Amino acid sequence: MRTHLRSLSALALGAFMLAGCHQAKSPDQVAAEVAKAQDKANTEVARAEQSADKDVSNAAGKVGDKLTDLNNDAATDAYKIAIAKADGDHKVALAQCDSMSGDAQKACRNQADADYDAAKANAKAAEQSQKQ
Repeated sequence: MRTHLRSLSALALGAFMLAGCHQAKSPDQVAAEVAKAQDKANTEVARAEQSADKDVSNAAGKVGDKLTDLNNDAATDAYKIAIAKADGDHKVALAQCDSMSGDAQKACRNQADADYDAAKANAKAAEQSQKQ
């Protein structure tokens, strides 16, 4: 009978322990746990946002650098094209001057050289204004 009583006591104790596991917590305790979980969640979200902002900022900086490189390359290429055109125009103008003689030829060559110098200066100024 004594073992039977011990078994019943153990069973009763186990039942009380199980019943205690499924009991509702007090509203104050629940509110405190919810607040703690919310604070932790807010902290994790803030960290994730900071990390995302940093990543986006770094990527934007790289894009900005590449865009600057692209603009500078385009400006340099436009300059090279303008110089090639000025060289060609200068050679054509000098060839046309050969049909003249004396002072007319000299004036023609001076004008061709002045036009060439102006075209080179304009090309350089355009390149500089386009570069960043």
